[in-house]
Amino acid sequence: MEVQETRVQTDRVFTIPNILSMARLAGVPLFLWLILLPVFGGPKADGWALLVLMLSGISDYLDGKLARRWNQISKLGRLLDPAADRLYILSTLLGLTWREILPLWLTAALLARELMLLVMVGILRKHGYPPPQVNFLGKAATFNLMYAFPLLLLSDGSGWLPSLAAIFGWAFAGWGTTLYWWAGILYVVQVRRLVQAETAAD
Repeated sequence: MEVQETRVQTDRVFTIPNILSMARLAGVPLFLWLILLPVFGGPKADGWALLVLMLSGISDYLDGKLARRWNQISKLGRLLDPAADRLYILSTLLGLTWREILPLWLTAALLARELMLLVMVGILRKHGYPPPQVNFLGKAATFNLMYAFPLLLLSDGSGWLPSLAAIFGWAFAGWGTTLYWWAGILYVVQVRRLVQAETAAD
């Protein structure tokens, strides 16, 4: 299904990569609070929200790289990394949709894909398979969306910079959504093949 990691896994919890992933998770409610401040009558804090997103992207890159370099790949890390990615995407979707920066159709398309994957994970568990690792296509989709969302947030204004941010933001959003669904459909096909192979073996 996904590329299998050949390095030895560890059961340690407090590794540097895991701590970075935990910090990313802790940044999710902070980011959501910052992005929604104007909705509840507070000052606009988009710059701080962008900083949190930028730091989360840096930590996302570092936790995987350090885990491989220092042989600190762990079972917990395999759960934390995709969980942090999905929570940032979901919180950004919520914040940008609430701010009316993202249209409802795009939010619905991305959430529908997440729901589809949740169903597939349930089917896998029913047949005794673990949740999937993050694959390259899914990572590429996430990277595109993580570039798109800050740019779209930056586009909420007037002038040449917001206009330029909107152009690139929507380009990344289009690619990210397409890759997100492509990865999801491939995953459904793979789950179907696994279940069919198991049924045939029985």
